[in-house]
Amino acid sequence: MNSVLTTITLQGLMLAFLPAAVVIAILIRWSAGAPTAIYATLRMLIQLLLIGYVLIYIFATDHPGVIVAAMAIMLAVASWIAIRPLQNKQPHLYLNALGAILVCGVLTLVLVSQAVISVQPWFSPRYVVPLAGMIFAAAMNAVSLAADRFQAENEKGTPYAQARRIALRTALIPVVNSLFAVGLVSLPGMMTGQILSGVSPLVAARYQIVVMTMLFGAPGTRPDLNSSLNSEKKTWPLPAHHPTASAA
Repeated sequence: MNSVLTTITLQGLMLAFLPAAVVIAILIRWSAGAPTAIYATLRMLIQLLLIGYVLIYIFATDHPGVIVAAMAIMLAVASWIAIRPLQNKQPHLYLNALGAILVCGVLTLVLVSQAVISVQPWFSPRYVVPLAGMIFAAAMNAVSLAADRFQAENEKGTPYAQARRIALRTALIPVVNSLFAVGLVSLPGMMTGQILSGVSPLVAARYQIVVMTMLFGAPGTRPDLNSSLNSEKKTWPLPAHHPTASAA
């Protein structure tokens, strides 16, 4: 297969922003949160350009301390973003999110990188950093969805066990949908990138299977752990209309 990857020109990169520009124009016309969309787009652009240079440094350094430090930063940022939708942000909620992502995230990363792919050396940045990014991002989204739904159910007076079950089911909706759609509706980014770089589609499919099971298993455990780390009375400040507020 042809292993030459076509380089995207600056003109081509600008053309790629046309669909985003159309959406932003619609948001502006409808007064539907255009500033947030513009900020998010600009932030995405800056972050990806900067991370390109950072990854060049990380790959060139090839030192375990640098890799561990990079993953620690990723964990810290992911945990903060995970609690962003919550109305009542408290330190213990951040620690709960951090603990959920850290415990299960590292275990999943070790399993995939060492037992499945057998990365050598264990800290190889070309494998460990992208895998950690996918795992932590999936966990971040799942914990965020679970925490937001768990808080909403708790404020409605839903029993703890039922609220936890609803939160876990909500957190798994995106990844379950992706399991149904992969290969039929979409080719995921990792598989597409490997095919574009000249890797056999069969080899790319194996890697994508590993990724999909990894992304399903990681969010499936983390939201439940995040909810379990909280007690029914200590997790969220109870509003005045909460049925148990007067008894607390």
